[in-house]
Amino acid sequence: MRDQCIIAKLGESILRKKAKKVKNINSEKIQSVITKMITCVKVSRGVGLAAPQVFEPYQILIISSHPNDRYPNAPLIKNEVLINPEIIKKSKKKVKDWEGCLSIPGIRAKVPRYKKIEVKYTTVEGKTKKVIFEDFIARIFQHEYDHLIGKVYLDRVKDNIDIVSEELYFKLIS
Repeated sequence: MRDQCIIAKLGESILRKKAKKVKNINSEKIQSVITKMITCVKVSRGVGLAAPQVFEPYQILIISSHPNDRYPNAPLIKNEVLINPEIIKKSKKKVKDWEGCLSIPGIRAKVPRYKKIEVKYTTVEGKTKKVIFEDFIARIFQHEYDHLIGKVYLDRVKDNIDIVSEELYFKLIS
C-alpha cells in the first residue's frame, strides 16, 4: 500500500501549478485518483490531502481529520472528498496557528487562516454541496485548497520567526 503512495515534496513543479477542474467525476481516471488519495492520506497519517500532492493535477482534496501522532487534538472527520471546491464566503477574523505538510516534512509554522469559511464543492456522487467549516477543519480546507492554486503553507507565513523544526514544535505543544 505504501509504495503506491509517493507524496510530492517542496520543489516538485506540480506543487506550484494550478490544478485542473474535474469534468467527469465518474471517469476511471478520477475514481482512481480518489482511491489513491484515500489510501495516501491514511498511510501518511495526514489530516488532509490534495491531488497535486500525489502528482495528480486535479481539483480534488480530502479532509480526513482524526487524532494521531502528528495532530493529537484533531477532531474526527473521515475522508470527506471535495471536488472542484471553492470558497464562497470568509469570516473577517483570521487566526494564526500551527500547520505542517506532508509535502514539506520536518517543519511546522504558524499560519494565519480564516476562522470560518463557507465552501461549495461537488461530492463523489456528483451533487453540489455547501458547507461551513470552522477552526481546525477550516484550516485544513484552506491548507489543501492552497495546493490546488499552486501555493504551499509557507507562502502564507507572515514572519520567518514563525517557522520551527518539527522536533521543536512537538516540545512546544506538549
